[in-house]
Amino acid sequence: MTELRLFYATNRNCLGDDRSHPEGYGKKFSDDGIENLRFGRLTVKVDDAKLTKHLEADCEPMGRGNGEGLIKYLSRCAESADIVVYREKINRSVAEKQQENIKLGSQAAFSDLQTIMRKNTDVVMFIHGFNVSWTDAVGTALSLQEMLNHSPERDPEQRVQVVLFTWPSDGMALPFVSYKSDRSEAAGSGNAVGRGILKVRDFLASLRLADEQLCKQDLHLLCHSMGNFLLQNALERCDAFTPGNALPRLFEHIFLCAPDVDDTALEEGQPLWRAHELARSVSVYHNRGDVALVVSDYTKGNPDRLGSNGPARPTHIHNKVHQIDCTPIVKGLVEHSYYLMGNINADIRMSIDGKPHDDPTRRRVRVGLMGNQWEMR
Repeated sequence: MTELRLFYATNRNCLGDDRSHPEGYGKKFSDDGIENLRFGRLTVKVDDAKLTKHLEADCEPMGRGNGEGLIKYLSRCAESADIVVYREKINRSVAEKQQENIKLGSQAAFSDLQTIMRKNTDVVMFIHGFNVSWTDAVGTALSLQEMLNHSPERDPEQRVQVVLFTWPSDGMALPFVSYKSDRSEAAGSGNAVGRGILKVRDFLASLRLADEQLCKQDLHLLCHSMGNFLLQNALERCDAFTPGNALPRLFEHIFLCAPDVDDTALEEGQPLWRAHELARSVSVYHNRGDVALVVSDYTKGNPDRLGSNGPARPTHIHNKVHQIDCTPIVKGLVEHSYYLMGNINADIRMSIDGKPHDDPTRRRVRVGLMGNQWEMR
């Protein structure tokens, strides 16, 4: 047996009588409010043979590794996860800066992550999408973490630690009601994500003020499906609490995977336009055969989705934004969670390892005349 570790932040309601050692998290917002964030860590025990079976699966033409299949197994393991919440000492009726001897769960979590990052480990903040329960969120985050750490193209000296942000997606498959419910909850949860990003900013600023030596590792952000809608709302929160004209560049890479947002969202004046300010590079992974987003288009009354055909007008987005068309290798096999599969996951890992977009070892080719449009092969 192997023990897997995951860090998380959530605005879901706690399940069980002991909030410092919960049984899990539910379908509603935290009892302390929609923006209340609890930080914690968990461990799950997994069977090595079952883990290896998925990580080494031959999924041609997608390549090696079936992260989507791995979700089901790890979600079952998550039902018996050992969960520990970082304790807090805070008066929520008084501003944090006006309190003495305050103890924040976020600070303790960031300190533990800093220790891990000093051991050649990058951190990937992960925001899941629509129709995801607590155990499914944990299973998906662990699948992402294991796939990235077992990619054939990885730098063997570099590790990846995933930090899950999970919001109250209702976990139901009702095509109309649950989608609208999750979209409303995603909008509200965006402010919580924004708070989390600002907490990271403040923690890094405190390290610089203390003249503490930084670990020289990178932070990344990966949003899947409706998780990109949360990011839209998080940007508004970050802008409201950021002085000056630019958002803080906290991430090395932002990966927008199968984004369930309008295909104009990255254009100037639109909700995701300023995402490039948060990172050195932004990558949009899309698939023309994504049935989930077709359903979003036609049955939910949404405009065309960014995750289907990419940006509506590629010339109207920032040159730091790269568009990767995954259609040629997805071929309907994994329509919506292809970022967890084989060569596409490996392409994400190459970016984490610092390989240029035009590195010849990538399984992608440049298309079009813009210089930032790619097609997976």
